[in-house]
Amino acid sequence: MIYYAITDRTLAPGGDLLLQASGLIRGGIDWLQIREKDLADRTLFCLLKMLAPEARRFGCRVILNGRPDLAAEAGASGVHLPSTGLPTSRVRASFPSPFMIVRSCHSESEVVEAAREGANAVTLGPLFETPSKSGLGPPMGPAAFTAVCTRSAVPVIALGGISAANLRDVARTGAAGVAAIRMFCGLRNPVRDLAGLRDATRAQYF
Repeated sequence: MIYYAITDRTLAPGGDLLLQASGLIRGGIDWLQIREKDLADRTLFCLLKMLAPEARRFGCRVILNGRPDLAAEAGASGVHLPSTGLPTSRVRASFPSPFMIVRSCHSESEVVEAAREGANAVTLGPLFETPSKSGLGPPMGPAAFTAVCTRSAVPVIALGGISAANLRDVARTGAAGVAAIRMFCGLRNPVRDLAGLRDATRAQYF
C-alpha cells in the first residue's frame, strides 16, 4: 500500500518544513506532497532541490502541489493537481512520462476523466467524515469507494478522515494507498511510527 504524506508545516516543530519533509522521507514514506501554497516560488524551488537527492536515496517520490513547471525544474518526481487546477491533459502534453501526475478527484466520473487524460494516479475522497473536507459534500463511505477502486484504470489513493484507527478498513476497499496530512505529519518518530502504521495494513493481507 502506498503511503502518501501531505505536508503541513504548522504541525512541524518550530514550523520547520524541511525537517518535517526530511523526517518523513527517511522514515520510509512512499510519496510526499509539498502543499505549502503560501510559500514563494523561490522558497519552494530551493526546498525541492534540497529534498530531491534525499528522496531518490530513500525511494520516495516528492510531488509539488499545483505547479508542474516548478516541480520539473527543481527535479521533483511530479505534480499533484487539485480538482480545480490545470487540466490533466494539458499538463501531460507538456510534461510526458516519467513525470508523475496525481489528480484530486471527488467522484467516479472525475477518476475516469483523469485516467483518460494521462494521470498516473488519483486521490479520491473524502472517504470518511473530516472537517477539512466538509465543503466537498458527505463522505463516500467504504462501499462506494470500493466500487470505484474496482473499476478504476489507475491507482486510487484514499483521502479524507484517514487515521491509524481505520487503516484496516481502508485496506479492505482495495485502495492502492492512503493520503493524509495529520496522520503522517503528526508522527513524533517517523522511522518507528511509520513501521507501526504499515503493520496495521499489512495485517489485512495475511
